[in-house]
Amino acid sequence: MKTPTNLFKQAITSKQAQIGLWVNLANPISTEICAGAGFDWLLLDGEHSPNTLTTLLAQLQAVAAYPGTHAIGRVPLGHGEAGTALIKQFLDLGFQTLLVPMVDTAEQAAALVRAIRYPQDDGQGGIRGMAGARASRWGRYPNYAKEANAQVCLLVQAETQLALDNLDAIATVDGVDGVFIGPADLSASMGHVGNPAHPEVQAAIADAITRINKAGKAAGILTPDEATARKYLALGATFVAVGLDTHLLVRATSALAAAFKTAVASAPVSKTY
Repeated sequence: MKTPTNLFKQAITSKQAQIGLWVNLANPISTEICAGAGFDWLLLDGEHSPNTLTTLLAQLQAVAAYPGTHAIGRVPLGHGEAGTALIKQFLDLGFQTLLVPMVDTAEQAAALVRAIRYPQDDGQGGIRGMAGARASRWGRYPNYAKEANAQVCLLVQAETQLALDNLDAIATVDGVDGVFIGPADLSASMGHVGNPAHPEVQAAIADAITRINKAGKAAGILTPDEATARKYLALGATFVAVGLDTHLLVRATSALAAAFKTAVASAPVSKTY
């Protein structure tokens, strides 16, 4: 059995737009419902959601029944020894693509590349620890240790002014496949907390997408606003999350209650989360 090809990595490398959904509910049933909707990818969030390795495993198993949808894991931390350990565990679970938050420098990005890669015979590999785990189907992919480096996809988040200052260097790091712009944290870093729609933030995002593409990497972003998502796609963003499961549930339940109860207001329109 050959290690499966990472079709998401293949798609963003060839600049085929990939439409995704943020998944925060930490439940395999709701995740499976989302997987059946037809999105190209689902982000299973380990940073801001109450996920554990066990809940993430159950969700990976649920998504596996829908081969047209790719599961991406966001680690809560990617830097330092703790981050390296978490990256190893997420990869061992079977995630082929990881999203790492708060990457501010090229040096941090290069360290993450080493963390996702196994050592290789030519000495050009990384420091990922060897193990017989779900990623290799417990050894049923006999060449996994030699094939995995080519299939693992690394997406780093640029979500501060410092990251934008270093964006060109981050995007040119060999082994970084895509750079994800985090509008909410970026707006806070730029002095516009909770207002990613501010003209200064939007100008910075447009410039960042252009620079990421110029470096030959894929640009990604999240927005629950349809018009804004289409604008980012037109600007050249390749992987775009167009909603969040929690946001969809808030809007739908509030609207249903408001339809029957005059004292209940519809949920406010969110531009972030």
